[in-house]
Amino acid sequence: MASTSDGLDLSSQETASARQPAVAWTPGVWGTLIVLCGALFLDGLDVSMVGVALPSLEADLGLSTSALQWVVSGYVLGYGGLLLLGGRTTDLLGRRRVFLVAIGVFAVASLLGGVVSNGTALIVARFVKGAAAAFTAPAGLSIITTTFPEGPARNRAVSVYSATGASGFSLGLILGGLMTEVGWRWTFLLPAPIAVVVLLAGGRLIPRDRDADRVSGRYDILGALLSTSAMLLLVYAIVSAPDAGWGSARTLVALAVVVALAAAFVVVERRTAHPLVRLGVLRSSSLVRANVAALTVFGAYVGFQFIGTLYMQNLLGWSPLEMALAFLPGGLIVTFGGQRTGGLVNRIGSARVLVLGALAFVAGYALFLRIGPEPHYLSEILPSILLVGTGFALSFPAFNIQATAGVADHEQGLASGLVQTSFQIGGAVGLAAVTAVVAAYGGATAQTPEAVLHSYYPALAAVTGVAVVGLLVALTGSHRRH
Repeated sequence: MASTSDGLDLSSQETASARQPAVAWTPGVWGTLIVLCGALFLDGLDVSMVGVALPSLEADLGLSTSALQWVVSGYVLGYGGLLLLGGRTTDLLGRRRVFLVAIGVFAVASLLGGVVSNGTALIVARFVKGAAAAFTAPAGLSIITTTFPEGPARNRAVSVYSATGASGFSLGLILGGLMTEVGWRWTFLLPAPIAVVVLLAGGRLIPRDRDADRVSGRYDILGALLSTSAMLLLVYAIVSAPDAGWGSARTLVALAVVVALAAAFVVVERRTAHPLVRLGVLRSSSLVRANVAALTVFGAYVGFQFIGTLYMQNLLGWSPLEMALAFLPGGLIVTFGGQRTGGLVNRIGSARVLVLGALAFVAGYALFLRIGPEPHYLSEILPSILLVGTGFALSFPAFNIQATAGVADHEQGLASGLVQTSFQIGGAVGLAAVTAVVAAYGGATAQTPEAVLHSYYPALAAVTGVAVVGLLVALTGSHRRH
C-alpha cells in the first residue's frame, strides 16, 4: 500500500479527499482553467513551431549547425535549469503573481525573438523564454492542484490541462509549417499576441493569492544558487556533449562539477531551516515514480521525433508541412483522448494508467524499426504515430496527477517543478543521446539511403530501450491498491 513522505496511507488520504466538498465548475473556475491551459498550450506551440523553422532560419541568418542547435537548446537550458527555482518561488511569492509576471516576460521575449537579426540575440531571447516558462509551468499546475482537491475533480482538471499542452505541441507542427512558408520570423512572433491575451485574461480570471497559500520563512538563497547552477550546468553539459564529445575533458569536468554542486545542495538543504527543496518530499514513492516516468516519456519521445523528422524530410523528401500532417493523427489522439484520462484514473488509478501508456510507447517505437527507404505511411509510420499519441494521452495526465497526489498545498509548486524538471532533463538527455548514436553510426557522412537508415536503427533501438525502462518503473507501482 502506498504511503506519503509523512508516512500516511494513500488510501486513507483518498478517502479523506473524497469527503472534501466538491468544487463547483462555475464559469469562473472554467475561466481560470482555460487561462492556465492557454499558457501550457503556448509552451508546446512555441517549441514545436521553432523546430520546423530551423532549416529556413539557418539559410536566412547563415547560422552554423552548432548555433542552430542552441536556438533549441537555449530554451531547454532556461526551462530545465530554472524549474526548481520557479516551483519554489511560486510557493514563496504567490502563484498568481509569479504566473502573470512570467507570462509577461514570455510575451516580450517572443517579440524580441521575431525581430532580431543575429544568432546570439536569438539564442538569448530563447533562453529568456525558457526561463519564463520555468515559472509559468509550475505556477499553472500548482494553481490547479490547490484549486481542486484530490479526486475526480482534480483528475479531470489535470487531464484537460495536460491534453491542452500536448495538443499545443502537435498543432505547433502544423502552424510551424504554415508560418515557415510565409517567413520564419512569424514562428517567433506568433506566440507574443497569444501570451498577451493569456496575461490580460489571467489578470481578470485567476483568483488572488491568499496569505495562507504562501510559505512563511526566509528564502533559501544558497540553496537556490546551488540548485540553479547545478541544473543549468547539467543541461548545458548534456546538450553540448554531442559536439564536444561525451568523453571530452569539457564534458567530464562539467559533469563532475554538477555532482559536486548537487552534493553541496543536499548538505545545505538538510541543514537549513527553510529549504528550497524539502528532501523528505522525495520519500513519496508515487512522486519519485512520476518523475522517472516523466524522464523516460519525454526522453524517448524527443529522440523518436528527431529520427522521424530526419527520416521524413531528409530521406523521404517530405516538406515540413507534409511531415507535420504525418504526425497530426497522434496529436488528435492526445487532444481528444487526453481529456478522458482523468476518468480512467478515477477507475483504475494513475499507476495503472502509466503502465498502459508505457506499453503503448514501447509498441509504437518498436514498430517504427520497420521503416525502409520507401514511404509506406499507412503500414509502417501511422501505427507508430497512433500508439505514441495514445501513450502521451495516457501518460502525461497520469504522471502529473501522481506527482501532486498527497502533497500539501504549500509544496504543490515544488512538486510541479520537480516533475517538469524531470520532463525537460529527459528531453535534453534523449536528444543528446540519439544525436550521438546517429553520429557514431555514420549518419552525418552517409551517402546512400541504406547507410542513412543503418544509422537510424540503433538510435530507434535506444529509444525503445528507454521506453522499456519507463514500463518497468511503472510496473513497480501497478500492484498498489487504488
